[in-house]
Amino acid sequence: MSVEHMRDLLSRANRALVGGSLGMFQLPDDLALVFSHGAGSRVFDVAGRAYIDCVLGSGPLILGHAHPAVVAAIQKQVALGSTFYTLNEPAILLAEKLIEAIPCAETVRFVATGSEADHYAVRIARAFTGRDKVLKFEGGWHGGNDVGQMSASPAQPGGYPTPQPDSDGIPERITADYLVAPFNDLEIAAGLIERHRSDLAAVIVEPLQRTIRPRPGFLEGLREVTQRHGIVLIFDEIVTGFRLAWGGAQERYGVVPDLATFGKTISGGTPLAAVCGPREIMEVTNPRQKGKGPYTFVSGTFNGNPVGASAGLATLAELRKPGVYARLHAIGDRFKEEVEGIARRRGLPVRVEGDGPVRQVMFTDREVLSWKDVVASDNQRARQLGYELLKRGLFVTPGGKTYLSAVHSDEDMGLICEAHEEAFKAV
Repeated sequence: MSVEHMRDLLSRANRALVGGSLGMFQLPDDLALVFSHGAGSRVFDVAGRAYIDCVLGSGPLILGHAHPAVVAAIQKQVALGSTFYTLNEPAILLAEKLIEAIPCAETVRFVATGSEADHYAVRIARAFTGRDKVLKFEGGWHGGNDVGQMSASPAQPGGYPTPQPDSDGIPERITADYLVAPFNDLEIAAGLIERHRSDLAAVIVEPLQRTIRPRPGFLEGLREVTQRHGIVLIFDEIVTGFRLAWGGAQERYGVVPDLATFGKTISGGTPLAAVCGPREIMEVTNPRQKGKGPYTFVSGTFNGNPVGASAGLATLAELRKPGVYARLHAIGDRFKEEVEGIARRRGLPVRVEGDGPVRQVMFTDREVLSWKDVVASDNQRARQLGYELLKRGLFVTPGGKTYLSAVHSDEDMGLICEAHEEAFKAV
């Protein structure tokens, strides 16, 4: 393989794929990459260059690339059959494991993606309550569905509670069913919940919003006011589930929602996600309910796919081993301390936000509590930092999250910090 081969593939991608990419992740032409394989904490492009991977497939690869236990589980299941569209043993066992770990879970419905999980969680809440409106938080990411694309990344924060759709193709009438509040502002959120309590089906929130930590009392306050008015509180734990703790953000922050969505870490790098909750609410997805009471369609060709479930079971078995979460938090804390220290020595206004092994470098000297603070930071400089890190052998999302895995070694962490030292010089 060679640089010429990668250039040829990139040219072909530009002709065959819209925008020359697979979605919203796109690098400048001079930094564009085509990967051939990954191993542990490294990913390799088709020209043979290695990168320390701080993207990890946008989070699923918490055990790194091609972990032996996950590979063995997938190979074993593929030889037995790749899909059945019905009950299979790995799916049943994974559902039991989720119920064991997740505080709010009494029963589970599998789907294929996190976007689907959030979409269906909102639909379940609407069917269960008989109400239509949904409150979400500005800057919160809930996938490509309509709720996910309401004020997920508005250029101008504010205008609460009217949402700003981030995507064309969403009918204007649909926006009337959504309310938006600033994250970490319990006064505004609780006021909106009280005002719309008779119409509000759900409040959906990332307990760690992208990389913004919840203020003490914020999640607790949401729990209290939603519970008081019979409104379904949904935690989007696609990122935080089995990453911040074995029981996810619910365990980490000590607040239990009504419904929760999980993906990424439970998939072992395959397309798999889940909606979890108490039997009373989840029963609306029971096909035996159709025609007899509230019923929500939640089904799909690959729901509970045995290959994905087998990969998920293998991943959770590794995460359950002693010391894994202590290690994940230790490397996350080291990243924060060392990168902030490097920036401080250079006189740069930098904060490393996030929790555990999911972090984000922001060029700001103010506390980051909401999307307004994100927009106020120097995002162009953060993207430039990412470009410089790519040149120095780190695969990153420029201006976005840094994901760390259980297989990032102390040596890896040293190299990651050295790359930041050099990249800060360039920035």
